[in-house]
Amino acid sequence: MSLVELLAQADERGLAASGLACLDRCVPLLGGDDEVLRPLWAGLVDEGEDWGERVVKVRGELGSADVDSGSGAEEVVLLARRMLDAVPVERSGDGLREWADVCSVAALRIHQLLDPLDAGGDDSVAACRAGRTDGASHLVAAELRRQVVVLELLAQHGSAGLRQALGVATEGRRVLRAVVSRRARGARR
Repeated sequence: MSLVELLAQADERGLAASGLACLDRCVPLLGGDDEVLRPLWAGLVDEGEDWGERVVKVRGELGSADVDSGSGAEEVVLLARRMLDAVPVERSGDGLREWADVCSVAALRIHQLLDPLDAGGDDSVAACRAGRTDGASHLVAAELRRQVVVLELLAQHGSAGLRQALGVATEGRRVLRAVVSRRARGARR
């Protein structure tokens, strides 16, 4: 099943986890530490209590972070900020669906921009999301797999799949942090 189909079938918790996992993987671009999104992850376990307050707090913490936007990384930082800015203050239906979609596209595009072997554009991101992965770089294909896995975990296990989804996000964050670090070292040479 394609990512687009999985997103269309996801319930509110699945959509929230999908968007949050994408944002979590891209937190290094916003200068955030590994724990900054934990309150939102915790908010997925309950029925959305205090979600809006948690969103405002996270935005405040990440909005004030110093971000190294050098080495041509401005577009990836803007895409990560778009994910953060789009987090709905109310954890419900249409807002979550729109956010999950924004995050999916932005995260794939970020990985595409950071991969020197990927010359694709927005069209190739749309093709990947629709299940056509021919020509996708390893970095983009891995991000696509992570997005699919998160949605499948939540569809199959509900809130019990959240811990595994967080693990997928953590792994992806480590990968992205390593890619950004390599690019920064290469730019300094």
